[in-house]
Amino acid sequence: MPRRTKRVLTDAHWERIAPLLPEHPHSPKGGRPWVDDRECLEGILRLLRSGSRWRDIPIDLPSGSTCWRRLQEWAGGEILEELHTLLLQELDDLGKIDFDELLSDATFIRTKKGAKTSEQPRLARA
Repeated sequence: MPRRTKRVLTDAHWERIAPLLPEHPHSPKGGRPWVDDRECLEGILRLLRSGSRWRDIPIDLPSGSTCWRRLQEWAGGEILEELHTLLLQELDDLGKIDFDELLSDATFIRTKKGAKTSEQPRLARA
């Protein structure tokens, strides 16, 4: 099937990324061949840029479930961390990052459990 979806990754991007990704050995028992890593990454990037759902990845890219499994594989093998480091280094070399302007997000801090919801507020707070 001819590709209709525009590529996000240039060949230069892919040449820097490809060596960081693990190789997929062929199974001696046969089975389906692995979907190309570049195509899976294209699907993941497409999803991130559009904000769509996994099942909405265009049909000329690998399926959403295949892209999701590949993302999980890369996240578990710390490959995404290496890609992130590579990207930050390149952006820093180009002068595109200002490390003086970093933000902190505390939305994932756990709340204290066991507080009583029926507790009366103190007069000083009321």
